[in-house]
Amino acid sequence: MKTRFLEALNRLHLHRPRMRNTRDAGFTLLEILVVVTIIGLLIGLVAPAALRQLGGARTSIAKQSIERLGLVLDLYNLDMGSYPTTDQGLEALVKKPTAAANWNGPYLKSEAVPLDPWNQPYLYRSPSDRPGHAYDLCSRGGNADGGRQTLLCNP
Repeated sequence: MKTRFLEALNRLHLHRPRMRNTRDAGFTLLEILVVVTIIGLLIGLVAPAALRQLGGARTSIAKQSIERLGLVLDLYNLDMGSYPTTDQGLEALVKKPTAAANWNGPYLKSEAVPLDPWNQPYLYRSPSDRPGHAYDLCSRGGNADGGRQTLLCNP
């Protein structure tokens, strides 16, 4: 009885794994389109949020750098009795200005004036255009044209 059953199975080929036809191998066009659509939707939803975070991080770094440079300018003021002029600029923190007797610099570790997070030079004016400030130290932010509404300045 057992042998008759096995013979019947052999004839029906039920116990052997079914060989795939070469036409059945791979993915259908519909499956590929569904996967591509899902990936596109994920990128469309995640990318703007990631870019917003990157922009916010640069703004935060710029504000911290302006505060730090402000402290360095205060040290310069203590030594020299005044802040660097607009013509001297932040370069006075790195290189001794002409006729500067009390200069105890360089006040920055690097030999060059730092750039803002957008690789633009900081804007420096002394005396300040704003009331209540001795100087203006600003970053243009992501807007290189320097429109006043986008400037990040010392508090």
